[in-house]
Amino acid sequence: MPAMAIVESGGGGAHDFPAKLTSQVVVCTIIAAFGGLMFGYDIGISGGVTSMDDFLIKFFPAVYHKKHQAKENNYCKYDNQYLQLFTSSLYLAAIVASFLASISCKKFGRRPTIQAASVFFVTGAILNTAAKNIEMLIVGRMFLGAGVGFGNQAVPLFISEIAPARYRGGLNICFQFLITMGILCANVVNYITSRMHPYGWRVSLGGAAVPAIILLFGSCVIVETPTSLIERGNKDEGLLTLKKIRGVDNVNKEFEELVHSTELAKQAKHSYRNLMKRSSRPQLICGTILQAFQQLTGINVIMFYAPVLFQTMGFGGNASLLSAVVTGLVNAVSTLVAIFTVDKFGRRKLLIEAAIQMLIAQSIMGAILQVHLTATNAMPSKYALIVVVLVCLFVSGFAWSWGPLGWLIPSEIFPLESRSAGFFFAVSMNMFCTFLIAQAFLTMLCRMKSGIFFFFAAWIVVMGLFAIFMLPETKGVHIDEMNEKVWKKHWFWKRYFDDGAKEDQDINAVQPDK
Repeated sequence: MPAMAIVESGGGGAHDFPAKLTSQVVVCTIIAAFGGLMFGYDIGISGGVTSMDDFLIKFFPAVYHKKHQAKENNYCKYDNQYLQLFTSSLYLAAIVASFLASISCKKFGRRPTIQAASVFFVTGAILNTAAKNIEMLIVGRMFLGAGVGFGNQAVPLFISEIAPARYRGGLNICFQFLITMGILCANVVNYITSRMHPYGWRVSLGGAAVPAIILLFGSCVIVETPTSLIERGNKDEGLLTLKKIRGVDNVNKEFEELVHSTELAKQAKHSYRNLMKRSSRPQLICGTILQAFQQLTGINVIMFYAPVLFQTMGFGGNASLLSAVVTGLVNAVSTLVAIFTVDKFGRRKLLIEAAIQMLIAQSIMGAILQVHLTATNAMPSKYALIVVVLVCLFVSGFAWSWGPLGWLIPSEIFPLESRSAGFFFAVSMNMFCTFLIAQAFLTMLCRMKSGIFFFFAAWIVVMGLFAIFMLPETKGVHIDEMNEKVWKKHWFWKRYFDDGAKEDQDINAVQPDK
């Protein structure tokens, strides 16, 4: 792929860093983004597997019997805490793994952390494929969780640090795009393996090893980020790598900026303590709350349990899996919209437009289910099809906004001295909220019925208002200039810098040297 000449605009007239969009950056981004394919495959595979009769008979016979009782409540067929634990245990493990990954990123680098993610994921896939009992199944899920935690911690940081600022948004969204491709692949695999009795579910779960193996071998050829090399004392290698990924020799300004940021980070030795500083609160609040909002859209209700949800609406088993394939395809295609628009229109516009779109879809879905799906009937086919269309409308809005930007924005807003620690909190918030939704959804569906859609719609209103009033625009700003160009100019967050500068200096002054 030929290099594309660009000049990176910092905005506001500060530093201009010459750079080309090189094939090195593109290849490294694609390989690293296979961490998203691992994550997406797991999101998509669990819902389809938990709707397969062969899987339920072996591990959850009580759910199987409940599912096939003709008079069983439509909304409560799958209400089983152990079945929910099968899905949610991964995200509980990912929270712990994210903390370890934040340490690994700083001490060993982004690339070794990505490699560790792939090893964990392969191990988990093998355990799940060979599972003889529910304990082995859950242990395998926890290894997958470790892979997700390490991958989701390292990959967005890796991409943000190697990408030119002008194209950072689009390149980073490659991670989310491969998440959506992973979901789509999982849905297609589930549709095929649902006919492979009695071991189709083993094929589905074993397929998780494929993207992990690709990432494992691919990560051997990607470069380490210049930021990480300089951070660990390898300045000469960092300079050579920066020239390689930028495609120009004149990288002195950017190199000096990276060295300066690294020296500041070394003076502030305690990354997690730095997050408690007044000047770190805007990034910490926005980074973590965006991840919480991403889950509170209700997207994982669709992605985790799409086949289950469609069966609840009266679709047959194969029809529900096919509907999940359709929504997965919409998810993947719509993410491409974000790749080509996020650096043109900016982050906030996409978030606000999508909040309106998702709110409309969620509200109408809830209204249709409330009127046309009772405890024991099958929803009329025309209304079921309308719900599928609304699900696609909802998914498309999420896919070009809160999905990819929920990962992009936290990866680009933290200064170097607290970047790994700050992104750990963001990833952990995502995993924690995902765990809660995955563990509680089937029970919520049973108790709240169609009201669950109004529950998530209310949160969409809150997050839309947050994007309008509280979230600054980060488009085109160099990753190490966010404080000066973004936070100190925001109508609300600037007060944390104007009043807190002396406080931060005092905190750094009293930190002991080690």
